[in-house]
Amino acid sequence: MEGESLERMRPRSTRYAKYWCGYHFAEFTGVVLNILRELECEPLALEVMPDHVHVFALCPPRHSPAYVVNHLKGKSARRILQRFPELRTRATREKLWSRSYFVATIGD
Repeated sequence: MEGESLERMRPRSTRYAKYWCGYHFAEFTGVVLNILRELECEPLALEVMPDHVHVFALCPPRHSPAYVVNHLKGKSARRILQRFPELRTRATREKLWSRSYFVATIGD
């Protein structure tokens, strides 16, 4: 467990950058982990709340927090609504997520 924790704290590298960009997002549910992996983000924690989900992920610096959150919302809504069409209602105008979100960065 200790070694795994230290490995998570190790900076990542791309061809031109060294980074450790940890983002905390709130507002998601469902297939979030697979979508994060598609973006080459490393999901570290996922906590389901009654009205939203907290996601903590390490993402490459080429992805802005706004890009990641909008990608997650769009892909997850499409996949969830395909699987559960009964969630589509006139009240929500077929929109699963609100436009708002919260993001915080962490670092040394």
